[in-house]
Amino acid sequence: MAHSGRRIFISAITALLAIPASAAEIQHRTEYRVALAGLPIARAAFLTQIEDDHSYKIAGDINSAGLADLVTTISAKTSVTGVVRNDRLQALKYSLYYKSGKKARVYEVSYRNGDIISATTTPPPKRPKNWIDVTPRDMRSVLDPISGLVFTGDTNVCSQTLPIFDGETRMDLVLSPKGDEDFSTDGFKGKAVVCSVRFVPRSGYKKGRKDIDYLSKSNRMEIWFAKSDAANVYAPVYVRIPTEYGMVTITAVKYGSVG
Repeated sequence: MAHSGRRIFISAITALLAIPASAAEIQHRTEYRVALAGLPIARAAFLTQIEDDHSYKIAGDINSAGLADLVTTISAKTSVTGVVRNDRLQALKYSLYYKSGKKARVYEVSYRNGDIISATTTPPPKRPKNWIDVTPRDMRSVLDPISGLVFTGDTNVCSQTLPIFDGETRMDLVLSPKGDEDFSTDGFKGKAVVCSVRFVPRSGYKKGRKDIDYLSKSNRMEIWFAKSDAANVYAPVYVRIPTEYGMVTITAVKYGSVG
């Protein structure tokens, strides 16, 4: 899988995150298992901190595991800071440090009122001639790939389009309802709302890329959202991402407050 393809899966993993249990200062930890065709390929952990002034920080660590380590070692550190405003988490700064083997890259994005005011990649990548540039219009009213998937309890979760920018690629995740399923893990047991997801690439990718085309044509992508017992919010606990190599699944194995 190409470097950019792996980064897209890292972005998908970072879309799973810990959720706030209240507006008061609190910490919430979520841990995930990532598998390809049922075989473990990565593990991830996220810690959310919500302060009394309604500011928040989410920090995550992602590392390859199992068979993936036999091919190359992949690791990532990601974080987002922002404020809780109008019952939504609104990002101010998002960053992703991604390392595959000996190659490393840093993505940094700054926001103001939901609009992207700067986005940098270090070291700067070389773009092919068939690269689709991110336009200024693509930078307006955009969500980060972490806190953009947390919703208040009265939201119709599966009836919306999420405009996501992961530091390089601008995409829409078009959600539609698909019923509910039982879900249980350490810290949660109950019903999860199941959303079918249509992946729509907008910009920030190479035209004709096989993994992007494959995912955009698939109707098998899903995100399951569970409601926190400690707060009136929904967040993802399970994701299915179809690939040419098999189904990638991201499953919460821990979902609970630590303070």
